[in-house]
Amino acid sequence: MATMIWMEDIRKAYRLGEQEVPILKGINLSIEEGEYVAIMGMSGSGKSTLMNIIGCLDRPTSGHYVLEGRNLTTLNNEELAYIRNRRIGFVFQQFNLLSRSTALENVMLPMVYAGVPKSQRRQRAEDALTRVGLANRMFNRPSQMSGGQQQRVAIARALVNRPALVLADEPTGALDTETSQEVMDLLTELNRQGITIVIVTHELDVAEQTQRTIHVKDGLVINSSTFAGKY
Repeated sequence: MATMIWMEDIRKAYRLGEQEVPILKGINLSIEEGEYVAIMGMSGSGKSTLMNIIGCLDRPTSGHYVLEGRNLTTLNNEELAYIRNRRIGFVFQQFNLLSRSTALENVMLPMVYAGVPKSQRRQRAEDALTRVGLANRMFNRPSQMSGGQQQRVAIARALVNRPALVLADEPTGALDTETSQEVMDLLTELNRQGITIVIVTHELDVAEQTQRTIHVKDGLVINSSTFAGKY
């Protein structure tokens, strides 16, 4: 199994006036291709900053980040945007769907930025929505769908450019217990199909459904635990 993510001594600090505030203080971690991993930590632990760096939404102040064998810390903003759009799919807590667009239109949008030919976009979007169980909801707008259905649209949108990695930031945070489980079951099934998935969460019951949990505290990885019996 190849290494999907490798980080060495990742540090991130922000300037607050004349003061430099450290957020990540030397993160070391690796995630293999096909893994299903949760990153857990309390508010202020640095887990969201870590996810932003993994997703190429932010840059580390120092350290090395290698994704699929490529050192991303040497890339410029345009190159990072290319990686972000084609190799990483994002799922957010609040879905981030366009309210006036149908499910199909929402899922087609990332392909526009990725340069997918117009002739292929509709079929690929339909296939992605079918994959997440929404073949009969393609022409509904977000206001016509439940929270769980909206999150399924968001997952289809994350998959449509055929990414190597899916990052889910608190994907069940805005959902009730039953709907949350439906979304987790879907993510588990997608992982069984070979997609590498990293979930950022503060919920233990969510983390326990993954293969491994990376615990972050005060800007450091403090331990990594594997759940017995998973897969």
